[in-house]
Amino acid sequence: MKEIILGITGSIAAYKAADIANQLTKSNILVHTIMTDSATKFITPLTLQTLTKNKVYTDMFEEIYYPDVRHISLAQKTDCCVIAPATANMIGKLASGIADDMLSTVVMAIKNKPIIICPAMNTAMYENPITQDNIRKLMTYGYEFVEPKESLLACGDTGKGALADIDIIIKAVKDTIGEA
Repeated sequence: MKEIILGITGSIAAYKAADIANQLTKSNILVHTIMTDSATKFITPLTLQTLTKNKVYTDMFEEIYYPDVRHISLAQKTDCCVIAPATANMIGKLASGIADDMLSTVVMAIKNKPIIICPAMNTAMYENPITQDNIRKLMTYGYEFVEPKESLLACGDTGKGALADIDIIIKAVKDTIGEA
């Protein structure tokens, strides 16, 4: 059975991660969910736990007695990591090598395995030269990106920045892990 990490960050599109988790789980893919603190303001860990039948990780320093170092073991056993939605903040942290929460720490510990980033943010944030530089930088390290779509955004603006369609994200994950 293939295993993936589904990272969820603090975007209004976080609610769509529930559908991603559900579809991947129904495709017989083991989903380990890691949520940033901001993501938990948009959707609860219980939702993802119920859909994936797995613990959801939110706290780097949670006292759980595992025989391993959790952020390292998750990174080692995953076949792929997908961050959907990925905020400008998370993209910037990864591009700068900042590992200050469970998700960024696990991603930094992933070696020689695909990482798929699915941005979701306001158009001005997505088009900001800093964000675009961070995306290009991560691409040079082998990170893959699923481009956001142009749509009416939650803020009322219309432009590029909405999370890609769920089917496109699911296909990218399945193609990457050989489960197409």
